[in-house]
Amino acid sequence: MRYFNLLNIQHIVLAVFPALSSVILVGVALAFTHFRGRDSENRQMRVTGIYPDGIEERNAPFPLFLFLVLLGTCLWGVAYILMFGLTGKTI
Repeated sequence: MRYFNLLNIQHIVLAVFPALSSVILVGVALAFTHFRGRDSENRQMRVTGIYPDGIEERNAPFPLFLFLVLLGTCLWGVAYILMFGLTGKTI
């Protein structure tokens, strides 16, 4: 009789694979932080507004990683709705 459910090699692989893929995804996200354009450097340096307590606002480019997370979430949501709507199954 086993005391823990995580003793099979399949469960260990299924637990480690998402963690490793997340680390790789975050590494890629840090390597390619923003969409680069002709005026990206200027936009990152130019202050467009100053708030109280010295907080400065900049018109920086949108982070690529955040764009991909939002896109993936939207695509997953649409696919989820379509798959359950077309197949007629309920949870």
